[in-house]
Amino acid sequence: MPELLTYVLIALAVAALLGVVLEEITHVNKAKVTLFFGTLAWLLLFIFTPMGEAREAVLESLNENIAEIAGLWIFLVAAMTFVAYLNKKGMIENLIYLVLPRRISERALLFLTATFCFVFSSLADNITATLVSITLILSLQLDRAKTIKFATLVVFSVNSGGVALITGDVTTLMIFLAGKVAILQLLVLAVPAFVAVMVLAAMLSIGMKGEVAVQGQRNDVRGVDVAIALIFLCTILSTIVGNFLFQIPPVLTFLAGLSVMFLVARFFSDDNDSDPILEYVRQVEFETLFFFLGILLLVGMLKEIRVLDGLVHIYDQVPAVMANYLMGVMSAAIDNVPLTAALLKSGLEMGVAEWMVLTYAVGVGGSLLVIGSAAGIVAMSKVPGLTFGSYLRHMLYLFIAFNIGFAGVYLIGLSMG
Repeated sequence: MPELLTYVLIALAVAALLGVVLEEITHVNKAKVTLFFGTLAWLLLFIFTPMGEAREAVLESLNENIAEIAGLWIFLVAAMTFVAYLNKKGMIENLIYLVLPRRISERALLFLTATFCFVFSSLADNITATLVSITLILSLQLDRAKTIKFATLVVFSVNSGGVALITGDVTTLMIFLAGKVAILQLLVLAVPAFVAVMVLAAMLSIGMKGEVAVQGQRNDVRGVDVAIALIFLCTILSTIVGNFLFQIPPVLTFLAGLSVMFLVARFFSDDNDSDPILEYVRQVEFETLFFFLGILLLVGMLKEIRVLDGLVHIYDQVPAVMANYLMGVMSAAIDNVPLTAALLKSGLEMGVAEWMVLTYAVGVGGSLLVIGSAAGIVAMSKVPGLTFGSYLRHMLYLFIAFNIGFAGVYLIGLSMG
């Protein structure tokens, strides 16, 4: 491969990464940027690779890359369709107001918010969990400083909840699909992650002594909505049990659950022209999916030109646990999806404890800065006064909570290893 081509391809990857980091400044959607540079990089690879075995190797790498992306895409589409339906029908909102009392202290509300975000983000994608939680917080009409405290807690809790289940965070799903950790080992991450969230809630609650009146409204619940909610929960449980007992790929279980959802809607005569069940597929966050597609194409290209070999050198210089910690801190500035994809593609070899630590580090490390995760970006776009600087004021609390969770995951990983 020509040396000049290697430099051009690296430059394209850097340009894509800058496009992600500077999205708020350029106002160009990161999905468009990464998809453009990702496809362009592969086009150049094919054009400038000589005919014969070299080009056959490029084709084989692309096919392998596309197969991995397809599995990820299909799983996310199935999971997001369930959540889109339940959110549209008001089931999630009903659940929130069922738990919340009419009057509650601000301190108790902080802990309830943290718990809800943690649990909900394990089942839904981070963007949906953040949107639902932020909408609830804004409806309470707290003063700006308290609203920012709640928003900060939401971002950290949402990212923490996602690390323990493959339905909650893409990086967790990627590490699981790569065969680095078992599904039950991931579930154990929930314990230290939840402790870290509670510690952050306790620190943020200092000085909060007021009460809040909750003005909730209930949506009508139909039999079909309850049935589909139960199907979603059964699908998640079946995914865990099926993978543990029979090594059934999660994407297959979720597709089966989605098909049952479609059939049940038809059985209840709810699948009609006025509200076709397949329309909920269109409400999936395809912007997010195209972002993942572009990123994974870029990372696959970097693997093909052997640039990722350099990333593993960090693990040669320092112990794996320290390198994983650095990756977690880096994910506050660099999107955790390309970072995780790069590590997986690099051929990095570690024990179970180290992979568990990495799963937590890259999943929660993005919470250290408001721009470090999708949850932070969504919160910043919805909450007045939540800026890079105002979020940074709680950096010490976030850093302490992150370190507590990191240490807990590592100790549990050692005991399991």
